[in-house]
Amino acid sequence: MLVPIFRFLSIFPLPVLHGLGAALGWVIYAISPSYRRRMRENMQGAGFSQHLHTAVAEAGKSVLELPFIWCAPAERVARHATVENWELVEKALQHGRGIVFLTPHLGCFEIVAQQIALRTPLTVMYRPPKRAALKPLIEGARARENLMLAPANMSGVRIFAKCLKKGQPIGLLPDQVPQEGEGVWADFFGRPAYTMTLPAKLAQMGGAEVIITYAERLPGGRGYIVHFVPFTASLDGTSAEQARTINAAMEQLIARSPAQYLWSYNRYKVPRGAPPPTPATPEAAREQA
Repeated sequence: MLVPIFRFLSIFPLPVLHGLGAALGWVIYAISPSYRRRMRENMQGAGFSQHLHTAVAEAGKSVLELPFIWCAPAERVARHATVENWELVEKALQHGRGIVFLTPHLGCFEIVAQQIALRTPLTVMYRPPKRAALKPLIEGARARENLMLAPANMSGVRIFAKCLKKGQPIGLLPDQVPQEGEGVWADFFGRPAYTMTLPAKLAQMGGAEVIITYAERLPGGRGYIVHFVPFTASLDGTSAEQARTINAAMEQLIARSPAQYLWSYNRYKVPRGAPPPTPATPEAAREQA
């Protein structure tokens, strides 16, 4: 049922979908107390309360742009995307050590992998949706030419390792809450967040280069700008220190377009079986002050 609906919606121009999405964002915000509370708390804790109204609309846009991103012809989607600083990626590809693309829940993160795959083969980590009805829709939409999916388990990690060994790029969401045993507690906007350790481990496989990327959503449905940003921090130290370093890089990226981060995402939840969170460090608290 969902596939025909998404295909029908993909016919509409992006400005129409974004306009309807902005309205949808406010409807969800109005009728869901838990959604409203989490969004407010997360934005307030990060110091971005002044962007709340814009963020509500942007969250709705992120939902109704999915039919366009997933179901519209690739050429049509590509016409709405401008890629900046691709030369950074080309240099990394020439080094032949592989690339780890880190894309947080910022802007239209679904379009990023598509735009990379139009230029070079890419394998991304994929966690199947909890609702089985969504699985064929999402898997069919994401698995496009040059874009391969790796499951979010040990099998997927082995696939990633093989890609990097061949000098091929991989991509994942570093701010996605991992399962128990796959993360550590690290400060994220001054609060302890269970953070995956995988990105740092992958980056250390053969000296792969890390590039941060996100797609900025332009106003009025005018499309997207896909940004590629060098990751210059050292990933030495413990797993917790590495996770904090990556979280800090994500914070800096989110600060560029704070209203477009997915603040409704339950980033601070405690996964089943995970140890209790540790208090935020004084250093992180000072960073947020």
